[in-house]
Amino acid sequence: MSQSQKGNSTANHKILTVIGILLCVILIPILIINITLIVKSYTNKNEVPKIGGYCPLIVLTGSMEPNIKTGDLIIVKQISGSDVKAKDVIAFFDPDGNGTSILTHRVNEVYEENGTLYFRTQGDANNAEDRSPVSEDKLVGIYQFRIAGAGNVAMFMQTTAGLIVCVVVPLILLIAWDLVRRKRYEKKNQQDTDALLAELEALKAAKAAEQNKEDSQ
Repeated sequence: MSQSQKGNSTANHKILTVIGILLCVILIPILIINITLIVKSYTNKNEVPKIGGYCPLIVLTGSMEPNIKTGDLIIVKQISGSDVKAKDVIAFFDPDGNGTSILTHRVNEVYEENGTLYFRTQGDANNAEDRSPVSEDKLVGIYQFRIAGAGNVAMFMQTTAGLIVCVVVPLILLIAWDLVRRKRYEKKNQQDTDALLAELEALKAAKAAEQNKEDSQ
């Protein structure tokens, strides 16, 4: 193999390695998180799926714009109601909802009544406070940060097309990359073996020629 061929082979191997590492870094955490959330959503149907006390939520309305937008993915941290203060942004089960809908609004006031903590809340984009106060038992967590637009991606991933594009296709690419990597590795090993055998044959031929020369003398 020439030097240029060796250089090209090494460069291609490095490119494939980088691509494989990127696929693993991106795909494996997403798959682990998705599988964990799906399993927890079935095993704990009355709770919001969480990982290590953190809950990912998809924003479906613009009540907290401009700070939090529709289609964002937000992360909230599970905390005690006693740790909530005015001006905090919290996620909670809507006291006026169907029992499963969750809102993320800012706390205007924290007060206690008959030994129970309550929060008066309001969306930043809304002109008035939410109609009903939120009791401590409806608290999901406190807002940590948002990933702009990631909620739309998460919703797309829940569709059949999204499952194919975001899970099946990347897995196929990951498997294909591994097969290509293995083939290139085997080919390189074979080439190295062939080169070594050729070198041994050349040494044997040279030694035989030298021996013949000595015998003829």
